[in-house]
Amino acid sequence: MRGSEALGNGLAALFVLENGFFASNGALAQGGAGFGRQAYVGLQGALGTVTLGRQYDPMLDYLQPLTVTGQWAGSMGAHADDVDNLSNTNRVNNSIKFRSVSYRGFSWEGLYSIGGVAGRPTQNQIWSLGAGYSGSWLTMGLGYFNARNPNVSFYGNTPNKGSSTANNIGTFGSTTTGESIPAYAGFASAETLSIAGAALRITMGDAQAGAVATRTQFDSLGSQSGPNPLGYSGNVAFNSFEINGDYRITPALLVGVGVNYTKRSPVNGDNGARYQQAEVGTVYSLSKRTDLYAICVYQHASGRDSLAQEAVASINGFSPSSRDEQTAMRVAVRHKF
Repeated sequence: MRGSEALGNGLAALFVLENGFFASNGALAQGGAGFGRQAYVGLQGALGTVTLGRQYDPMLDYLQPLTVTGQWAGSMGAHADDVDNLSNTNRVNNSIKFRSVSYRGFSWEGLYSIGGVAGRPTQNQIWSLGAGYSGSWLTMGLGYFNARNPNVSFYGNTPNKGSSTANNIGTFGSTTTGESIPAYAGFASAETLSIAGAALRITMGDAQAGAVATRTQFDSLGSQSGPNPLGYSGNVAFNSFEINGDYRITPALLVGVGVNYTKRSPVNGDNGARYQQAEVGTVYSLSKRTDLYAICVYQHASGRDSLAQEAVASINGFSPSSRDEQTAMRVAVRHKF
């Protein structure tokens, strides 16, 4: 549900409420949160837009549209369990965001989320910045994201997540459920999560080609109350690189391909982990609002993952494989309201 109302003198009030649910059983998605996708109100004026509530961060706003996950592959095309959140697996609560108007193709955003801990205002704070340019043939985006105590402030901000001592990233350490998000579930004790990235896309007629690079870092492992059964300490980082392209064969038919590579740095003396992934997909538009699509994703993992086991393939949105390879396919009809 979206709405806006003119207030005069170029000022308008607006709101957005988006609810996610699982089509198979009707259960609430986004960790059981009502209107868990986005829920905010704001004011729009001559200089830009200020919004308050549960929102996407500026880095996602500027980089996601330039990735395969933001163009045609959906959540399946995310990098290694969506480690850099470019598939918007997690949102930001209690946030204030400003987005400037576009000036000759340039714009920027800033976001701050209040931590909400009495006497420690920065304990669970989140802040993010983003900027970009959009022209006739070139689109670029830059972004940075920083979350204090991310196990609570970022990964644990929905009703179905646990306390600060639970693993809100995945299920590592649970005796009743299987492991999930093996790429980084073992790093729930980090004091700070930071993500930096850059992306670009070049358009040449009916063809597009793009590249994306991100660095996701979990700092000061063992410093927070999140579980740390393996006794991790120090910092660990993931570097992800993606190249993508698509071609519109006819006005109704699009085909796309992409490859991405994610490498984790060593921690506690291991050799890190590597995730190689390839995607291919096609979209056929029946109308402006309805299309048919088919996507296939393949991933290969090597090294040791965050759970100190032989790395297993784990395509985003699916249960992890029991081995180092995994293939997923999806064929569907999509209708946009």
